[in-house]
Amino acid sequence: MQDVLRDAEARMRKAVETTANNFARVQTGRASAALLDGISVNYYGTKSPLNQVATVTTPEPRLLVIQPWDKTIIKDIEKAITLSDLGLNPNNDGNVIRIQVPELTTERREDLTKHAGKLAEEGRIAVRNIRRDANNSLRKLEGSETSGGRKAKGRGGDKKRARGDDDPVQQMTDKYIDQISQLLQSKENELLEL
Repeated sequence: MQDVLRDAEARMRKAVETTANNFARVQTGRASAALLDGISVNYYGTKSPLNQVATVTTPEPRLLVIQPWDKTIIKDIEKAITLSDLGLNPNNDGNVIRIQVPELTTERREDLTKHAGKLAEEGRIAVRNIRRDANNSLRKLEGSETSGGRKAKGRGGDKKRARGDDDPVQQMTDKYIDQISQLLQSKENELLEL
């Protein structure tokens, strides 16, 4: 049972981390190296993450500067950023790429807030799916603790497990869903901040 709970908690923690990483990629009108985390560049025939072929800095609140370690791929970096769905316009001076992060309009802020809500719901669904898997695993464990092929008396014989305050899987689920909700609230405040 403890193995199932440990596995479920590790997977739920990972779902929250993934949601936080997805939130970091949502543009807020401020420059952040995390905006470019999803960008891959064709580097000698291999798709490589941008942060593995260049240094990304934010010298000003609305400016990203990308300095490739190999100047020959500067056009490839520029192309990858242009083709991404970030809506950023890179400027290449031959040595570095500068990206001016535009100020968000009220309408765009609202769209991004809705997008953040969708990302949060995806995270919540992932946590609930992990809860379902953990409960199924626990039911199987309880079912294997039978004698003579019949269900043992007690919780194992119930169609549904009790969902009371003593259910550790539900407590864990609530904890991680609350964390996702807090991340969403923080991201919404950041997006709507003028």
